[in-house]
Amino acid sequence: MLDQPRRRRWETQWMRRMRRRLGASFSSPLLRRVAFHGRRLAAQVEPSFFRRLAIGIAAFVIVASVVVTLAEKEISLESFGASVNWAVTTVLGQGEASYVRSPMGYAMSWLLVTFGVAILATMTGALIGFVIEFLLKEGQGMGAAGFRDHIVVCGWNPIARELIEELRSDDYKAKVVLLHDADRSPAGEGVYFVRGDSSNAEDLKRAGIEEASAAIVFPSDATNEADMRSILAVMAIERLAPQVRTVVEVNNPRHAEHVRRAQADEVLVTSRLASRLLARSALYPGLSALVTDIVSGGEGSELYRVEVPDACIGKNIDEVSALFREQHRATLLAISRSGYAHVNPPPGFTVNQGDQAVVVAEKLGELIPGAV
Repeated sequence: MLDQPRRRRWETQWMRRMRRRLGASFSSPLLRRVAFHGRRLAAQVEPSFFRRLAIGIAAFVIVASVVVTLAEKEISLESFGASVNWAVTTVLGQGEASYVRSPMGYAMSWLLVTFGVAILATMTGALIGFVIEFLLKEGQGMGAAGFRDHIVVCGWNPIARELIEELRSDDYKAKVVLLHDADRSPAGEGVYFVRGDSSNAEDLKRAGIEEASAAIVFPSDATNEADMRSILAVMAIERLAPQVRTVVEVNNPRHAEHVRRAQADEVLVTSRLASRLLARSALYPGLSALVTDIVSGGEGSELYRVEVPDACIGKNIDEVSALFREQHRATLLAISRSGYAHVNPPPGFTVNQGDQAVVVAEKLGELIPGAV
């Protein structure tokens, strides 16, 4: 029997998986994109148009039914009902031609058939127009991503290109949405492109920021103005989706504090990181190649943050390290607890419920990526 905390955790994970499966079944990204374009087109159509069209169809059917009933049938409520049924089915292309026998009846039948063909042509044209509009808007980056638990990349520069390639090669296979103000997507295949401004709320919503797992903000160039635009993007993201993890690249180290005040979760100053890695490599040869291999999707092992298996709860760090090594071929580097990473913890350190592990492994295997 499972103890109470472990049972609650198992039930939570099971419910999470079920919600994801049901969400994937009934709300696929394609259906959500179609619904987005449908709502956008519906907002452009005058509501009174459909009312006038419905009234016109009903009036035409009733007039034709009255004329046929007066010209050929016995005047009664039953005959009028049969004529209405004949008129409706004729408009739909299923009416009985033998129902009318007089010249007036034939004329009404021809008019109803012509009216039905016109309605069918209008509906077909509207459907074709919607498909063309859908394809054009999607190709221009004017659609909506429709994803859940995806990564939104805000902005574009050479580092963003490398990041896209890294995400493509990772075992987690995260869905990626690029939000960038350009005529066409610079990211290539496999990345959904949304054309827009990273600080604009509507564009962020089209990128699915409210249901994303993380957002990565890149400066468009190496200027201070680009850092300011990144700060505006972070503020817009935090206002719409404070639960989304935001990672920001900063050009100027002096701007890092401002980005943190905008509630960014992680700030990366690439120039400072590169200089420190170069310094360590000069002192200890080979470190740059080792770090590059660990954080990249190339050959060898890579860095992962994963959920701590239930078998590790309550054990000390040495036992947990041995378990990761024996069962998952993973080397334990740190334990993440309440937002703080305990790197190389002391021997008496005990792993608790809710902790996450930072490991180096060749692949995820049976390990579960850590939740944000």
